[in-house]
Amino acid sequence: MADARGGNRYARPRPLSPHLSIWKWGPAMLSSILHRVTGNAMATLGLLILLWMLGAIAAGPQAYAVFAAVMGNPVGIIVLIGISWSFFNHMCSGIRHLVMDVGAGFEVERNNRAAIISIVCGVVLTVAFWLVILLK
Repeated sequence: MADARGGNRYARPRPLSPHLSIWKWGPAMLSSILHRVTGNAMATLGLLILLWMLGAIAAGPQAYAVFAAVMGNPVGIIVLIGISWSFFNHMCSGIRHLVMDVGAGFEVERNNRAAIISIVCGVVLTVAFWLVILLK
């Protein structure tokens, strides 16, 4: 098949998409990947836990006692901490994206600083949330 210049457009070497190995890892890339991962974690695992809790409430005190026992053991608490970190990290990263949507923060230094701040804020909010719950 000929292109506009009369040559075979399939015979020319085509550019390859950049692979992750050429990119240097940075805070903005980490923040973007964490935003996607935490959104998916909340959409899947968080939804399953919510549905299990609502089903246990609807099924009665014994079913809810089983749910509470599972979520109250160390593994259940770790899962709940992970889900709450997902929420807070996703929220902070979403605020960062909202700022970028209005056209601010695209400079490399500012973007990297905002990415680090969003990740740190997600951790700090999670720790504060669980301190309130556990020290109550």
